[in-house]
Amino acid sequence: MNNPYQQFVAGYARLVSEQYPMGKAGPGRRVIIARDAPQVLLFSPHPDDECITGALPLRLERERKMNVINVVVTQGSRHDRQAERLAELRQACDYLGFGVLPTAKHGLEKINPANREQNPAAWAEAVAVIAGILRQRQPRLIFVPHEKDWNTTHIGTHYLVNDALKIMPISFCCGVVETEFWAPMLNPNLMIESSVADVTDLVTALSFHVGEVSRNPYHLRLPAWLQDNVRRGGELVGGQGTVAPTFVFATLYRFRVWARGKYKKAAAPGKFISCNDRLGDIFG
Repeated sequence: MNNPYQQFVAGYARLVSEQYPMGKAGPGRRVIIARDAPQVLLFSPHPDDECITGALPLRLERERKMNVINVVVTQGSRHDRQAERLAELRQACDYLGFGVLPTAKHGLEKINPANREQNPAAWAEAVAVIAGILRQRQPRLIFVPHEKDWNTTHIGTHYLVNDALKIMPISFCCGVVETEFWAPMLNPNLMIESSVADVTDLVTALSFHVGEVSRNPYHLRLPAWLQDNVRRGGELVGGQGTVAPTFVFATLYRFRVWARGKYKKAAAPGKFISCNDRLGDIFG
């Protein structure tokens, strides 16, 4: 008797083993963003994180007409690749319609917990750069990795941005959306569905990071990760025993608000946000 699951699994294996062009796509879908549109700052530890965690920023750009800007926290640790990685990043962000804001000529260096502890003077200089960006841009929302995202630069970026928030004026307020990739969050409160069209664009944009996806094809594995997020998020976000929504692709986030020098809980945590739901109900 034929086993239908053999064909199902073989299809997955075939898809990720095929050769696809990298960084060869034409112009992406664009929306017109007003010059005075609310700004969203995506603090990316490395070039390519803006695509991996960019599902919600992409929806905010396309559905809410918000101005999404990728803040280039680092350009990677390999000095010989930093200029190339920035060029690849610009191509990926151009495809998605994201702006690009470098933090330094070659990005910030040694953004990790060890340097935060061992070199407070250099760390304070990096924090001041981020605080300056926050003061200048006055974002409505910021995206930053969660505090246990395994990779030392991801964790360092979390503390870098949070240390900058702590020195902002008491009047500063913004939404803070924490992201995950290398390690899952224990308590996400949002599961954001992505359409087939949006996932296609994220995978395509990620393919512009040729140097990275040549050594590890993140772009081909991204859809499977987004599918697994539906499994996890059904109960992590909805509660143990909850029936999972019928999403195919989703990304998990943790949303809070920074106001008067500290975090406060989001007004509507524990949400499944489908492609048909209005993002303005939460991020208005």
